[in-house]
Amino acid sequence: MTQEGDTRKLGPLRIPRRIQRISWRDLVASLGPVLLVSVLAIWIAVHFVRPAPPDTIVITSGPEGSISRVTAEKYRKILARNAVKLEILPSEGSLENLKRLADPKFTVDVGFVQGGLAELVDTSDLVSLGSVFYQAVLIFYRAAEPIERLSELTGRRVAIGPEGSGTRFLALALLKANGIEPKGPTRLLDLGGQAAAQALVKHEIAAAFLTGDSASPATIRALLHTPRVRLFNFTQADAYVRRFHYLSKIDLPPGAFDLGSNLPPRTLALLAPTVELIARPDLHPALSDLLIEAAREVHGGATLIQRAGEFPAPLEHEYRISADAARYYKSGKGFVYRYLPFWLASLVDRAAVILVPIIVVLIPGMRLVPTIYGWRVKNRIYRRYGELMALERAALAQPGPEERAELLKRLDEVERTVITAKMPGSVADQIYVLRQHITWVRERLAAGAAAPP
Repeated sequence: MTQEGDTRKLGPLRIPRRIQRISWRDLVASLGPVLLVSVLAIWIAVHFVRPAPPDTIVITSGPEGSISRVTAEKYRKILARNAVKLEILPSEGSLENLKRLADPKFTVDVGFVQGGLAELVDTSDLVSLGSVFYQAVLIFYRAAEPIERLSELTGRRVAIGPEGSGTRFLALALLKANGIEPKGPTRLLDLGGQAAAQALVKHEIAAAFLTGDSASPATIRALLHTPRVRLFNFTQADAYVRRFHYLSKIDLPPGAFDLGSNLPPRTLALLAPTVELIARPDLHPALSDLLIEAAREVHGGATLIQRAGEFPAPLEHEYRISADAARYYKSGKGFVYRYLPFWLASLVDRAAVILVPIIVVLIPGMRLVPTIYGWRVKNRIYRRYGELMALERAALAQPGPEERAELLKRLDEVERTVITAKMPGSVADQIYVLRQHITWVRERLAAGAAAPP
């Protein structure tokens, strides 16, 4: 007995100690398609998966001191908790914000836009993350007695807000409905915010249109306490709401602004468009979730003109709600973002995209490999049987000596192919059965040659 090794020596020959258990060629041929499909699936997943969310968002807000600007500052602090930086771009107001968002050459991601402006700009490529708050139209005016209709401002000096502001758009729309238009007897001035308030206090104008889009809360509070300056009561609010679909009627109860001074002294009807958080469609889903979370924290409580939990809300007005925002409002944050820190969740989220094709394609495919492998091995045996049957049919045709010799030669080639083929030991029994059948066909051929003519 020789020492343990890979072969035994038997005379001049070396016989393999271990019989080959697999056919590597068939294994590669069986495994190749599965690996190819898996690699293709992973490539497609990687190609279409969204990259890691950027660490910076650019928001276009409003003038310095406006509610939009103050709100953006609150968003910045909330986003900073997740290591996301919010860059705030000041603007003249909603209209300029909308123009910036619609301009692909302008670097901006999101912005505050009040209702009613969509017809002025091509907004087909923009989406909404939801309505975030009401922005009341406040019309302050000087008069000895309250006025009930805006048409009573005809022929006077009125501040309607600067170019690019949502305040100006609303003022022009409301005044036009009352027969007051530019280049008419009424002088419409491009003043807004603090400048308009000062002009009203100094008797330089008769009325001023103000909103949170252009005026700070401090400016509005100061005007409320200014003698002989009144806040316009929209007695025709229901009619306005029916004519302007983007407006809502809000009833302001007595003392809402100041309980001690009972301001206003009676219930006032105000008009207010909703302000939406408008975004470009390529905003990363994770950042969309963070922005809606920030909006919920900032605007979710009750105020003078809204109920608790009323905002943010997926209300479709002039802009379609983005698919990511709709998903968030329906089911909240994604699973990984709900339980992991933002940076880690974004990493796991992208890694999952690679794992999905592996689980869906590669693992089931690997289970098919043994079946494919067995089919290929048996198919090679079946091909030899096909050749054998062809030779046997030829033998039944009573071939001549030369033809019979050719058939025997071909039979020898078939047997040589079977003997030299690298086949796994698991099909050895089928190989030897095949060789018995080869011997049987050879005997048939030999018997035919020995038979008398």
